[in-house]
Amino acid sequence: MAAHCRGTELDLSWISKVQVNHAAVLRRAQQIQARRSVKKEWQAAWLLKAVTFIDLTTLSGDDTFSNVQRLCYKAKYPIRADLLKALNMDDKGITTAAVCVYPARVCDAVKALKAAGCSIPVASVATGFPAGQTHLKTRLEEIRLAVEDGATEIDVVINRTLVLTGQWEALYDEVTQFRKACGEAHLKTILATGELGSLTNVYKASLVAMMAGSDFIKTSTGKETVNATFPVAIVMLRAIRDFFWKTGNKVGFKTAGGIRTAKESLAWLSLVKEELGDEWLTPDLFRIGASSLLSDIERQIYHHVTGRYAAYHDLPMS
Repeated sequence: MAAHCRGTELDLSWISKVQVNHAAVLRRAQQIQARRSVKKEWQAAWLLKAVTFIDLTTLSGDDTFSNVQRLCYKAKYPIRADLLKALNMDDKGITTAAVCVYPARVCDAVKALKAAGCSIPVASVATGFPAGQTHLKTRLEEIRLAVEDGATEIDVVINRTLVLTGQWEALYDEVTQFRKACGEAHLKTILATGELGSLTNVYKASLVAMMAGSDFIKTSTGKETVNATFPVAIVMLRAIRDFFWKTGNKVGFKTAGGIRTAKESLAWLSLVKEELGDEWLTPDLFRIGASSLLSDIERQIYHHVTGRYAAYHDLPMS
């Protein structure tokens, strides 16, 4: 991943002036959804590109060493070797961008990736994921422990109460402390946009998180009732663009929650490309948090190569 985003001073005058045009955002979101998918001959190339943006994730109460190990193997070998060979992509070292696990499973992931001879980053959720409703001291300690165990990316959740009550200084201070606790690890800040009340709040929370030094801003935990949606993403992407124009700092965007099909992943790539340009289509600046998405992408690539759809036993998880 690229160098850390440099935080800036908290600019309350900028935040106070923000007003999102709700109707215009919804119109733009409908345009994206109505668009035709990528043409057949380009589809396989775009799907392979999508694989390289995936944070392959398992965040279940029943996670064990063995399923984290399987996840790590799949991250290193996301698409069956014979399919990559048929596309002349077998020597390109295609892997997912990272694996993402709970803090208690970081050691398992680090161990499994080391055994596979692989340098894919391990991301850990932290700060009382998914609700963020624990004491600040505990949340900071959770970050430090995950980093000690070998996580090089930390996906933190913000305290939504601070957004809903307009406590922007307190939010800035918390995220600044998260940034400090991460040390050399990259900070991905989850806004949990489905719980922020309005698109204006989403824009303001995005700005505050970036001012406080987040390397990425992320839509959702995947555990909310409403997760990644196009209207929310448009607002976040425009906040990233405005922040870049004003400060020169490039902040990444991560979408997560409910992205399960290859077709959906292409729509997300398209949106990022249109809103921020090709320079954001790199794992350093764009991620998709997902668990079942990779299986569907592999099925579509299988169909592209063989002309038929795979049975589930043709493409096991690992």
